[in-house]
Amino acid sequence: LKSLEVAEIPSYESKESPKVLGGIKIGLRKLVVVTGASSGLGRECARSLVNSGKYFVIMAVRDVDKGKAVAKKFNFPENSYTVMKLELASLQSVRDFVANLKAFKSARPLTHLVCNAAVYLPKDPKPSWSDDGYEMSMAVNHLGHFLLVNLLLDDMKKAKGARCVIVGSITGNTNTVGGGLVYPKADLGKLKGMESGGKQPIAMMDGKNYDGAKAYKDSKVMNMMTVSELHRRYHKSTGITFSSMYPGCIAETQLFREKRQWFRKIFPLFMKYVTGGYVGEQEAGERLAQVVDDPICSKSGVYWSWNGGAQTVGRYDASGKPKGAGGSGGEIFENQQSDAVQDRDMAMRMFDLSFDLAGISEKEKTKDGPEPDNML
Repeated sequence: LKSLEVAEIPSYESKESPKVLGGIKIGLRKLVVVTGASSGLGRECARSLVNSGKYFVIMAVRDVDKGKAVAKKFNFPENSYTVMKLELASLQSVRDFVANLKAFKSARPLTHLVCNAAVYLPKDPKPSWSDDGYEMSMAVNHLGHFLLVNLLLDDMKKAKGARCVIVGSITGNTNTVGGGLVYPKADLGKLKGMESGGKQPIAMMDGKNYDGAKAYKDSKVMNMMTVSELHRRYHKSTGITFSSMYPGCIAETQLFREKRQWFRKIFPLFMKYVTGGYVGEQEAGERLAQVVDDPICSKSGVYWSWNGGAQTVGRYDASGKPKGAGGSGGEIFENQQSDAVQDRDMAMRMFDLSFDLAGISEKEKTKDGPEPDNML
């Protein structure tokens, strides 16, 4: 794993005249938003980026006090970050966050956006609903981030080397052991749920009965489809790099807090010693930070993974390279997405329906992308 080198924050402030955001001098550091930055993968990504000295991190979190406590616990320099309220289960909160972000940063463009926050509700017998009436996994994992990205595209295109990273998962990639052999499988069907408006009482995007585990997997499919479609529509015209990634199985993350206690004890051991897919939170966060920072990851439209310990139990392509990777160690590589994720017609339709469900007007859509029918 290529970790970001730790640098002294002041070294970036001493060059040229200091840039001021919300009263904070940030020098030449790049602006990055990390959603879900108060715990797990997002916290460790934020920590890695702060420690590099190259980034000013905007921690976008539900609980501002918790975010501040995390920054204090991990000794983030006061001039290296700020904490801002973002509730992805509320489309109005997403809009409020964007407005507050723009006021805070003034004319300085956002250079990096990391869409990491997620909920996983596998044992809920009935769906939970967002403020806008959408099933919670769909609302937080997909629609909230979809709106956030689209509201920030016009700002990000002003930045040199801008990147947008959306965290994916092998659970939504059915060409892997974790996504293809563990039920329920991700399956958007014919998007009947989205076609019907996607709101209560509709809980699943395929229009079928609610299943909490499948709702999460479906949302991850939509995350990866969204990256592919953002790349096809907007990369050439905006210069923004759009990527998804899978950091490995963080078996002890708070994402599994809804699972039963026996599962939370056994699952990490299973992933460590049976599948080899286990990766710790810090290493996973460094991997996400690598996709943000590493020149290797400047290529757009890629699903990044690491060929660590899990390659011994993954599936392989014709050349013998792992498709479903993960686990600690190894090197970064361009992973292969499932046929379902690569379904162009499905991705286009899902993307267009998401515009409607997220309440994005024609005026708010970036005008820099080609018409979908003309995309290569």
